[in-house]
Amino acid sequence: MTKKRINDPAVLFQQEIQERVSSYPEDVSWQETSLKWLIQAFQNKYMYNFSVLGRPIIQTPIEMVAMQELIWSVQPDLIIETGIAHGGSLIFSASMLELNAACGGSQDAEVLGLDIDIRQHNREAIEAHPMFKRISMIQGSSIDPKIIEQVKAKAADKKRIMVCLDSNHTHDHVLAELEAYAPLVSVGSYCVVFDTIIEDLPDDMFSDRPWSKGNNPKTAVWEYLKTHPEFEIDKRIQHKLLITVAPDGYLKRIRD
Repeated sequence: MTKKRINDPAVLFQQEIQERVSSYPEDVSWQETSLKWLIQAFQNKYMYNFSVLGRPIIQTPIEMVAMQELIWSVQPDLIIETGIAHGGSLIFSASMLELNAACGGSQDAEVLGLDIDIRQHNREAIEAHPMFKRISMIQGSSIDPKIIEQVKAKAADKKRIMVCLDSNHTHDHVLAELEAYAPLVSVGSYCVVFDTIIEDLPDDMFSDRPWSKGNNPKTAVWEYLKTHPEFEIDKRIQHKLLITVAPDGYLKRIRD
């Protein structure tokens, strides 16, 4: 039997990407260069230089492109984010949901942000933003049982849910967030755990923080996956990005 020839340009384009990206993990020099770039980026606070529609976002442009691709492909009707800071990530997610809606996606999709301390000037700026129509916020610890119950109530009538964890980066906190919110993720969607890169950075890089090598989001992900086979690390994303703050952090739900 002859193999059927594929002529669909979109399919061919994706195949070309997969073929290119498949070789990247074997390029040790490129991997080392990417890590060196990330180390210098953290040292120089590169991630603090950007904004989305007027609100500061603590993220790399590369990661923003990756999230854009995921939000478009998953078409979530709820994105749950732990960690608000200046609100740039909430605005980014809300703007993507607005674009999805304009292209025929969910018309009532929304973003829910959680933070233990939403500073008043940030709250006011977020609430005054045009994208606030798709945003709600809850102040409190993301691992407080009362907060978790509020989030579950918000998610109860949603069909496609995505979760992004970017608050306290200690092992125990992230593991507790995973136990609380990853089960809300719909099959085919993602729980994205940011700053797993901490495990790969020099020991002294976060001497002023409670997280470190051996105690960070990546170690929490590894621990969580030991007992949760419904998720798997989508390595294709980090292989494509090369420069990412979330290696082993793009968790795809593959079954109930």
